[in-house]
Amino acid sequence: MTAYIELAASWLFKNSKGRDAKAFFTTPAFAENPEPTLAVTSPDCGPDGATLGKDYMHGDQHKFPELSWDSHSGVREWLLVSEDPDAPLPTPICHGIYLGIPSEKTRVVGSDFEPVEKTSNRLAGGFYYGANRIGSIYGAPRPLLNHGIHRYWYEVIGLNEPLDDKFKTSKPNRDQVAEAINGKVVVWGRWMGQCERRWE
Repeated sequence: MTAYIELAASWLFKNSKGRDAKAFFTTPAFAENPEPTLAVTSPDCGPDGATLGKDYMHGDQHKFPELSWDSHSGVREWLLVSEDPDAPLPTPICHGIYLGIPSEKTRVVGSDFEPVEKTSNRLAGGFYYGANRIGSIYGAPRPLLNHGIHRYWYEVIGLNEPLDDKFKTSKPNRDQVAEAINGKVVVWGRWMGQCERRWE
């Protein structure tokens, strides 16, 4: 029954895609740096625009793509945001948001996203996770059945000063983080993976 509901929703919202204008990197914090200039790659998934394998999708191994990026002398702390601009909603779905990534860290792997303890939002990689749409550490891609290809952006943002520790541990949401980084963005880049789910 759920599959039929998804198919109906896909048909109803077949033209509701491409919320690029509401992406995280279009918020006021990026006014001075509107274009990505940081090279971000995914060693395990492939080049920008690569098709995500089933292991990286919801319902399978739920793996987070390995990401690597260049260092930058002006960065005191990194921020990582994952979002789907093709979901049939007014704004992109936030699949994950990660704060307080140390400036010397320029690579994340799946094990970095393991929780340290149940009562904390601190992760094994030495950073914190914020609130995504489903209340989890990471929501793996799960586009609507037959809704076509969805893009998934993994945005790495360099900040010129660390965010407040209390703020990082408060599990802030996308909008709160966007406001908190105003005046702090010095560089950013993104890697994009894509996938779709078809009725079989």
